[in-house]
Amino acid sequence: MAKAAKTAIKKDGTKDLDAKNYTKVIKAVRSPKTGAYTFKEAIIHKDKVKDHLESFK
Repeated sequence: MAKAAKTAIKKDGTKDLDAKNYTKVIKAVRSPKTGAYTFKEAIIHKDKVKDHLESFK
């Protein structure tokens, strides 16, 4: 289980809730030339995940 980072706490004692709205997306993309897979990684807002994954089609 991961621990919360102490740097995510603001000086006034409240947590930075904006960071929880982002997610890391990893997509395997096959090269048409060699057939090998490469991985595309991005950290995007959770509301834009579907749009990002559809851009690879």
